[in-house]
Amino acid sequence: MEPPDWNGSATASPFNLSTGQTEPLITNNLLNANTSPNPTRTNAPEIAPYEWTRVVARCYAGSSMRRRAVKLLGLSFGILLLAVLLSGCQSVRYYRQAIGGQVHIWSHREPLENLLRDPGTPPELKEKFRLVLELRIFAENELKLPVDGHYDRYVDLKRRFVVWNVHAAKEFSLEPKTWWYPVVGRLKYRGYFSEKNAKRYASQLEKQGLDVFINGTEAYSTLGWFKDPLLNTFIHHEEMILAEILFHELAHQRVFAGGDTDFNEAFATAVAEEGVRRWCKHKPEMLTRYKVYEAREADFVKIVMAAREELKRVYAQTNLSPATLRLEKAREIEELRVEYRKAKEERWGGYAGYDGWFGRSLNNAQLNTVATYHHFVPAFRALLAEHNGDLAKFYADVKRLSKLPKTERHRQLAERKTREYSGF
Repeated sequence: MEPPDWNGSATASPFNLSTGQTEPLITNNLLNANTSPNPTRTNAPEIAPYEWTRVVARCYAGSSMRRRAVKLLGLSFGILLLAVLLSGCQSVRYYRQAIGGQVHIWSHREPLENLLRDPGTPPELKEKFRLVLELRIFAENELKLPVDGHYDRYVDLKRRFVVWNVHAAKEFSLEPKTWWYPVVGRLKYRGYFSEKNAKRYASQLEKQGLDVFINGTEAYSTLGWFKDPLLNTFIHHEEMILAEILFHELAHQRVFAGGDTDFNEAFATAVAEEGVRRWCKHKPEMLTRYKVYEAREADFVKIVMAAREELKRVYAQTNLSPATLRLEKAREIEELRVEYRKAKEERWGGYAGYDGWFGRSLNNAQLNTVATYHHFVPAFRALLAEHNGDLAKFYADVKRLSKLPKTERHRQLAERKTREYSGF
């Protein structure tokens, strides 16, 4: 995902260093499983519903680290100063917590090579670190992604999410509320390093009559401003899902269009899914399971996007009273639940991985999160197919699109004809 703040996805269980075991956490129904609505990421041996799911990261303070800290704090101060000049006190408080959260992560990174040599690191976690090192090499050599020091260090945040994102939309509109940030422009969410602060802000928006959705997020990219570390929030996922997360976040550093969340997330999603297919090329069993995972996600996206189209039709009826609009909205949302139950029973073999997502109230803000990640994915797939899977040419074309005005960029993506695609 894009950065939760000024710079630039159930979760893994915390890992207990003394016992070498994962410790389950109590489910919090307020939170969605991850930024992307697909709740199938898990470290189980098969694709299964999310579980709510610590190596203690040490802060070391050598002279080189102090120099880097000064550089980081200098950049942070610059961003905070920009926020002061361009906004009010409330925004300054927001950027202060964002900078504090990023500094905390950055200052607690531990090199994987140190943890691999440490006899106190649990064997299971060492296996994950070795896998990540292999995935980094693959991402750089095969996917042409800018690894450059990313994910070669580890941080234990001692919490299940790295940030909590707040999404909002008007009661009778699917146009998401956006927030402006220095450097990256407008984004469709407001990220907090504290769940409490996210809830407080969400409550303020609800009092304004907006539909609001909070989701916990397990990973994000700082877009090259810093070297992103591995986090305890996603390290325990099974191989193909861990690969998908890393490829997605690295893709943000390959191409990024300021102020265009839909473009950025769809591009990263398309790169990640293609990357996993290529990673699994010589692992037929894993590839088969990933295709099941993709097919189910595609089905989920299809029914949610269809519901959004129906809601657009309802909201376009300007002659209806607010009371009537609420009844029509509730009817369409109930129909979405019916379609989900049908998919679950008739096509997914009873798979219950999306129950948590549908267990929420379902509102415009929540439905928008699906569109953000998936609306333009078919266009990027088609673009990759046009280049016969040549990633260098694909990235060059995407880079060209990122330089266009947003409306023209979206128009060209919309014109891309989707076609059956099975990867390269």
